[in-house]
Amino acid sequence: MHKYQPQTKNNIKEMLDKIGAKNKDELFQSIPKSIKNRFAFNLPQKMDDIKLTKHMEKLSKLNNQVISFQGNGAFDHYVPSAVKNITSRQEFLTSYTPYQPEVSQGTLQYIFEYQSIVCNLTGMDVSNASMYDGTTATAEAVFMAYSITKKEKILISSTVDEKIINVVSTYAKYRGLSVEILKEKDGLLDINELELLGEDHMGIVIQSPNKYGLIENSSIISSMIHSKKGLMILNREATALPILKTPSSEGADISCGDMQAFGIPVQAGGPYIGYLATKNQYLRKLPGRICGMTIDSEESVGFVLTLQAREQHIRRDKANSNICSNQSLNALAVVVYTSLLGKKGLTGISQTCLDRAAYLKEKLLTIKSFEDPFSSEHFKEFTLKYNKDAEKLNETLISKGFLGPKIHKNNLLTFALTEKRSKEEIDLFIEEIKKC
Repeated sequence: MHKYQPQTKNNIKEMLDKIGAKNKDELFQSIPKSIKNRFAFNLPQKMDDIKLTKHMEKLSKLNNQVISFQGNGAFDHYVPSAVKNITSRQEFLTSYTPYQPEVSQGTLQYIFEYQSIVCNLTGMDVSNASMYDGTTATAEAVFMAYSITKKEKILISSTVDEKIINVVSTYAKYRGLSVEILKEKDGLLDINELELLGEDHMGIVIQSPNKYGLIENSSIISSMIHSKKGLMILNREATALPILKTPSSEGADISCGDMQAFGIPVQAGGPYIGYLATKNQYLRKLPGRICGMTIDSEESVGFVLTLQAREQHIRRDKANSNICSNQSLNALAVVVYTSLLGKKGLTGISQTCLDRAAYLKEKLLTIKSFEDPFSSEHFKEFTLKYNKDAEKLNETLISKGFLGPKIHKNNLLTFALTEKRSKEEIDLFIEEIKKC
């Protein structure tokens, strides 16, 4: 038998009749014709290896090769060759859930090491075995807070990335939870808004650095939230963890965020990897699974799945989450990346990002069309006010080989810098902006 059975004409007709579509083309009618035409590759039925390779190389040139100065949740960091080489090994690339610990020791070990790395970086007591991405990890953190407090309302700062707010709101809607957005002031959460926290609120979600790249007053926020018996969920992107105070020391009850910057390239939107960590007292509220280290009957170190609060293992209504599988291959990439760099290397990368962001910001502020609307500290992203046409600016930059800043309301532009952006690239970027 074939590994993959193609659908018959009758199968296809039955499925189309079921959903009320006349043909397969109707399934893609929402895609603009301009995009369909551009990617109408018209692949022939067969090619030899040489011709196929040349054909695919030709298609790859349709992609714009740009130098990125935009973050917005996906950062162009360097990925060491060793990461790809190790994660491409067959025993890692093709492995699935480690149901049988006796034959899955390698997978269980690197998941355990991933959890340990997350705990070291966040200062939290316990981490689960990775999430899909930082955005859905935040939504799962809200579910955790609901499970802990049994309260149905959550506050979210408007300075949190809109994508995160939208995903949390979607998750909450179908769980019967209410999301309330708090106002901002000078690019940060308006502290006065915390007065809205009532007895029926489970707590608050903040992001620091936030969508403008600014560092929130997390310690003050956590003190005010805890004084009202609420929980603080802190979303923090990976490269900010080595250089800022740990989420634990800032009073976070649940820490989450994206680890894409640690060994995962920017690639068509994913897959990425999120982390989720918390205090010991909330250990059994973590979704997914937790790997542990133990001693076997021969007193050798072994690794096991310690907790598996998933719908596959317990009654669906008792599960903390319906996440069915973790992306442990990406967790392995994080382990390889962080192991290669070590503590000094991770801190060095973060410091380089900060220094280059400061350099670009200083140079842009010498251009009359830019001004700094905020006074708070930032990390590798920063936001400036632009007094010209922001859309036209980005169109021009794209034509010159640069991916420009994220555009917010009121012509606020957020730039992102990583260690990959050399001084020469930054200076060239500045010169192109001056021409606009």
